[in-house]
Amino acid sequence: MIFEDIAEIMAQSRKTLAWMGLDLGTKTIGVAVSDRLLSSATPLHTVRRKKFSADAQALLDVITNRDIGAIILGLPRNMDGSEGPRCQSTRAFARNLSALTNLPIGYWDERLSTVAAERALLEADTSRKRRAEVIDHVAAGYILQGALDRARHIRAVG
Repeated sequence: MIFEDIAEIMAQSRKTLAWMGLDLGTKTIGVAVSDRLLSSATPLHTVRRKKFSADAQALLDVITNRDIGAIILGLPRNMDGSEGPRCQSTRAFARNLSALTNLPIGYWDERLSTVAAERALLEADTSRKRRAEVIDHVAAGYILQGALDRARHIRAVG
């Protein structure tokens, strides 16, 4: 089940389960998870991409071990809001992953999430080597936190 809107994800996911955020790159997948209250995202780790089946298995292991109820993928839109080849690749990944799990899968506009993650790591005086190691899952944390904040706003207004 793939959804475009966070409200639809909220309606389809079990209330007591955490969410997982993904920052898909060509070489890595940054992974972040939320708490069960869906209030905060925590960067978890980075998966080195191999082939889809191995990548998916690594993500399914996180889903099982962390009691995940929904998956949020960063959608890398262009700065003008249009979708290019990277968005098409992300949507294809979501379709393939949805064949392996019944969890709701959604998207969050990830424009500037890597820039924000890089800035936070620089402010924390993280070394260049360490930034390269953690940037993807820190960016996944920013993506997931954006979706969680939107979900909290929907709950507060609704």
